[in-house]
Amino acid sequence: GTCFRSQEEKAMEAIKDALRALRKRHLLEEGAHGPAISALSKPMISQGSEWKEKTEKLEIELQQCYKAQSRLSALLVIEVAESRTSKASLQDKELLINDLEKDLSQTREECTRLQEELEEKTKTLDLLITENKEVRSQLEEMTNRAQKAESENKMLIDRWMLQKMQDAERLNEANALYEEMLAKLKANGLENLARQQVDGIVRRNEDGTDHFVESTIPSTCGHRIHAHEGGCGSILFQYNSRTLFTGGQAGPVKMWDTNSGSLIKSLNGSLGNILDLAITHDNKSLIAASSSNNLFVWDVNSGRVRHTLTGHTDKVCAVDVSKFSSRHVVSAAYDRTIKLWDLQKGYCTNTVLFTSNCNAICLSIDGLTVFSGHMDGNLRLWDIQTGKLLSEVAGHSSAITSVSLSRNGNMILTSGRDNVHNVFDTRTLEICGTLRASGNRLASNWSRSCISPDDEYVAAGSADGTVHVWSISKGSIVSTLKEQTSPILCCSWSGIGKPLASADKNGYVCTWT
Repeated sequence: GTCFRSQEEKAMEAIKDALRALRKRHLLEEGAHGPAISALSKPMISQGSEWKEKTEKLEIELQQCYKAQSRLSALLVIEVAESRTSKASLQDKELLINDLEKDLSQTREECTRLQEELEEKTKTLDLLITENKEVRSQLEEMTNRAQKAESENKMLIDRWMLQKMQDAERLNEANALYEEMLAKLKANGLENLARQQVDGIVRRNEDGTDHFVESTIPSTCGHRIHAHEGGCGSILFQYNSRTLFTGGQAGPVKMWDTNSGSLIKSLNGSLGNILDLAITHDNKSLIAASSSNNLFVWDVNSGRVRHTLTGHTDKVCAVDVSKFSSRHVVSAAYDRTIKLWDLQKGYCTNTVLFTSNCNAICLSIDGLTVFSGHMDGNLRLWDIQTGKLLSEVAGHSSAITSVSLSRNGNMILTSGRDNVHNVFDTRTLEICGTLRASGNRLASNWSRSCISPDDEYVAAGSADGTVHVWSISKGSIVSTLKEQTSPILCCSWSGIGKPLASADKNGYVCTWT
């Protein structure tokens, strides 16, 4: 019995241990499942509200997705349209590229053609350069020959002038013989016959000798011509002729036959007062200096204006033309300039500036130098090509009004407002004669005196209407001519020895023989 009891006790203890272990495990499991049980035990309402919030959020997100989808669709449409445009543009560009490639190939062909042309032109240019060098060398050779010819020409001119002087001497001898014959034949009543015979001998001599015909001392008035209204300021004879040109105030230049005193023609086309006249050596062109600041050049035969030379800025008071070329004209104006003009071209080729106004000018025989008379009383000598002042001499105590060259070119006559007429040696510019008269007073700043064609006499007008004639060699008055009543403005002597002409402030011209 005891044995059975002990087994029962052991069983009870074992059951108790098992119960304790189960309890312990239960407690452990309860602790583990606690949060789940508490969560499950929460009310279902709270879970329902959370789901509702989530649902609303998801709806909002869905709406945003729809909006985004619509925007993307619009963008897609735009992209598709742009893609189509790009595709069309690409096709155009491809066509353009094809055209440009064609143009490029054409341009390349053109370029190669131009290169070939350039090479050809370069060859031609090289040829021309070599030809130009040859021509230049020929030009230099020709220039040297021309210079040599010019120097020879100058030598020939000097010899020609010497010959002319000898001719003049021979002619003077003939004149002396003529006087002797007249004296012998007077008694027999054959004076006229002798005059005609000797005159015929003189006229038949070589061309140009009549430059040196002996001048007669004028004493009687042949014609008194009313040439211009309001004064006649300039008169001039044609070379080796009795034909006289006259210039007045604001009217035509007139051409007169001094044998008959009749008007030949009028040269129209000028403006202003005519202050000086010059004529070319061939008698073809007449040049007038005018107060309108211009020079007028007429063709004498047709009576038409060939040129109007413009360039001076004040009245042109003096003009002369080369006795050598009949082409070069020189003028002086109150703009303090002397201008050289080319009649063939019709324009100014050189200008010389100075300080004192010039009243009168005169070209040397060779046409290379100019004598000018100025308001300060000085006579100046210029190189017309360079404009350089070569020489200057104080000729008068007041303004010079007239400058005249002798036929042989060895003497120059100046007249001044100091009422003195000086004769200078052109080579030294030394005074070789001074002429004056108690009643001889010059009337204006452009009163023109003159030398006779045989270089023996000087004629000058006075403010009282008298013309005085001096012998240069004697230095004394050989004739006093009184016909005009108003101041004499200018005198001119015919190249054939007679007549002498004088013009006055009333526009009358007298011829004296």
